[in-house]
Amino acid sequence: MTTMQAIRDDFAFLDEWEDRYRYVIDLGAALPAFPEEARVDANKVPGCVSQVWLVTTVGEGADPIIEFQGDSDAHIVRGLVAIMLALFSGRKASEIMGIDAEAVLKELGLDEHLSPQRANGLRSMVKRIKRDTEAALKQTA
Repeated sequence: MTTMQAIRDDFAFLDEWEDRYRYVIDLGAALPAFPEEARVDANKVPGCVSQVWLVTTVGEGADPIIEFQGDSDAHIVRGLVAIMLALFSGRKASEIMGIDAEAVLKELGLDEHLSPQRANGLRSMVKRIKRDTEAALKQTA
């Protein structure tokens, strides 16, 4: 899986937005295969124009490490899912709660270059990640 730092570095290297979009699509293409049985309504992220699925796996302990798996039926959105997974997956719950996804999107310039529907879908995915993380923290408390 690509790290958030690698994504930042690659975005800084690519000057043209067309190249950045292609890169985002490539990130999505590199996502691990999403299990067919996980493509159910319970895993769908509401508020996304494209279909987006997200599965959350919570580790052990008071501040568990949380893994996310995701997929979309749209190429560019699948790439955005990959960026969100790089940002959030494999971190401690307390760390996830402190991540400012909006600031990262601004830093990458995605806030200005996404359609309003895609930006709203991305916010819906972040809300779902934070909600699942908060629920995990409450369960372990």
